[in-house]
Amino acid sequence: MPAHTPHAAAPGGAHDRAAAAPDTDTAPGAGTGSALSATGTAPEAVAPAEAVTPLLRGIAVLHRLTDADGGTLSLSALEKSTGLARSTVDRLTSTLARMGYVRLDGRDVTLTPRLMELGNAYLAALRLPALLSARADALADELDESVSLAVGDRDGIRFIHQATRRRAMSLSFRIGDLLPAERTAPGPLFATRWTDADWTHWRERRTADPADRTFPAVPPREHPTPDEDFVHRTERAAADGHALDDQLIEPGLVALSVPVRDPGSGLLACVASVVSHTSRHPAADLRAALLPRLRTAVAAMEDDLRTAPPSHPEPPRAGLATWTGASKQELGREFVESLARGLTVLTAFGAGRSALTLTQVAGATGLARATARRALITLRHAGLVSPAPDGTFTLTPRVLSLGFPPLSRTSLPEIAQPHLNALADRVHESTSLAVLSDSGEEIQYTARASAPRVLSARVTVGTRLPAHATALGRVLLSLPEVRARGYALVDEELEAGLRAIAVPVRDRTGRVVAALNVALHAARRTTGACETEILPELTRTATAIEADLRVAGHFVHVPPT
Repeated sequence: MPAHTPHAAAPGGAHDRAAAAPDTDTAPGAGTGSALSATGTAPEAVAPAEAVTPLLRGIAVLHRLTDADGGTLSLSALEKSTGLARSTVDRLTSTLARMGYVRLDGRDVTLTPRLMELGNAYLAALRLPALLSARADALADELDESVSLAVGDRDGIRFIHQATRRRAMSLSFRIGDLLPAERTAPGPLFATRWTDADWTHWRERRTADPADRTFPAVPPREHPTPDEDFVHRTERAAADGHALDDQLIEPGLVALSVPVRDPGSGLLACVASVVSHTSRHPAADLRAALLPRLRTAVAAMEDDLRTAPPSHPEPPRAGLATWTGASKQELGREFVESLARGLTVLTAFGAGRSALTLTQVAGATGLARATARRALITLRHAGLVSPAPDGTFTLTPRVLSLGFPPLSRTSLPEIAQPHLNALADRVHESTSLAVLSDSGEEIQYTARASAPRVLSARVTVGTRLPAHATALGRVLLSLPEVRARGYALVDEELEAGLRAIAVPVRDRTGRVVAALNVALHAARRTTGACETEILPELTRTATAIEADLRVAGHFVHVPPT
């Protein structure tokens, strides 16, 4: 596989062979049939005897949810698609819900933004999005075209950054989406470094899946092309130093790619692409129109890699092993501790922690060395970590397959809605989320949850009201008194009998991006009761929304509406 990070050890080599100890909730090597393949698609190699079966099963569940429309499946659909017993699915999803990675709504299971922390760990360790995304965004603005950064993932490519244009005809690819190498512009550039084993794997995949149905991000292939076509494109990419996609994914879509190389090693770090459609740039003149400016931008990216200071390690979350143990003690059989502990191993990696030894993984997570070792063996089988000859491990791009693509398009109202529903249920009053209009004179409601009352505040999503007359607006206008108190309370100013209290919602930089309120009839609670009974619940809900927003907005722009 092509090298994908200039700051981490290259894949390959043996893993630490420390002695293993039995892991709870685990039947090593058992029950890992075709429904539980490492990628969640076609069957792969048989899992090693020391693999943690519940961890493989949990990964399979996350893959099914990632590929599902909206990141949601019913429990019965998960049972059918994974081939697992219903009781097993119930325990796995209960554990994932306890971790905050899924939400259980009756019989439905939905991915939540908190799951993005796994993909964030990979992207932070990789460093490329943090170092190069500003250059990609600037190029997109300059050309008025979409620009992407991609890394190689075996015989496919995954996007690690997207700077898209808002047009009627726009791209639907998401960060983390996997595309077959032969149908992309970056693919031939990565294939220039494939080994004989890589080419063999690619041919086997092409034979087993000629229509590319195991790649949900692209439409099925209608007319398979000969293998020699991609071989020829790879040879040409090696000679030219760039590659072209002439409507290989679907009619009208064209792309031009240039490799971004690590200045220290000369290895391929990632590939930068400009994507357009034939009505703007026919493939025949795409090189002449865009290649010089793309190469200039790539040269600047390589300069950024050359001059980048070492990253400062972010401290890993403390007490993970203690938390999983407490959860097991509280929930009993419904909490699969070995699944939770296996997934927490992925969060040990991050900025300044791109390559870790077994001892470092155990130290970062608080897990016993033997438990961490078996988790790494399992994650390696699943293709999520890769060992290096120096005894360290690195995350692979396949970590992005754990929910990142569908969640990378999540908006702030979508993040907030479940929390608003829970708040309305707790306080038995209507609650809303709003943002400030571009003029700064109005608020716009973007999400709502109503309480089952005959008399309640009824405002539809999209409604605009004067900012100065509402609690939501006063929070968003950052009036001095509101800043000092941390909330705003409006008593029958907008309408007789209507009382409302609101608090701010901040993004990961601390900037107020929205406001959250509870509105009620004045006869039901005094202003004092609003402050003592409603305000703590509002603050609790805003904190929960902000926690999700911090995770979702780490490497992705979260639209406010």
